[in-house]
Amino acid sequence: MKCIRLVIADDHPVVRAGLQGMLVSQPDFEIVGEAMTGVEAVALTIALQPDVVLMDLRMAEMDGVAAIVQIRQQKPAIPILVLTTYDSDADILRAMEAGATGYLLKDAPCKQLYSAIRDVAQGKSVLAPAVMSRLLRHMHAPAEEALSAREIEVLTLVARGASNKEIARGLHISEATVKSHLIHIFSKLGVADRTAAVMVALEGGLLKLEQGRRYML
Repeated sequence: MKCIRLVIADDHPVVRAGLQGMLVSQPDFEIVGEAMTGVEAVALTIALQPDVVLMDLRMAEMDGVAAIVQIRQQKPAIPILVLTTYDSDADILRAMEAGATGYLLKDAPCKQLYSAIRDVAQGKSVLAPAVMSRLLRHMHAPAEEALSAREIEVLTLVARGASNKEIARGLHISEATVKSHLIHIFSKLGVADRTAAVMVALEGGLLKLEQGRRYML
């Protein structure tokens, strides 16, 4: 049985210890490195060239998505399995577009995790069921139906860094109406904050960057 060499990247020591305790119970898994930041994850992956990297998304110095991008640039053949608690559309889209081989949530059963690691080690793409449903929903939702014209106006101003007060003044509406629009926008895009809403809208073609203008991203 070929041993699958693993690097675990997660900023929580308890999580890393828990993962290590589970994974070493499998005869075909070997933990060759642990990283607590995105920078460490990139360095360890390049140095050790593991068979699979287990990547968290939220880490210090460099987040998981940025780490995935750098690993892809330098070691494109190494599979990366995102293992995180975050399942928003923005997080999923950013990770997959950066080049993640799979996306699994931390509450996945042990057997599902073991299977996912073995699959990505063989080059297969693995997505948690909840993640797959979110991606499919995003792919099949018509862009013109996702947001109303007014909601796109509001989100365009958000992308430019405008506050709720500035948006209200610019569109001649109340701040309460702006907040209502934002709630609807977040709900439709499946996100929890302004930055994520802008990112998803840009990725989905709902917003277009204007050359020469500064944006909040």
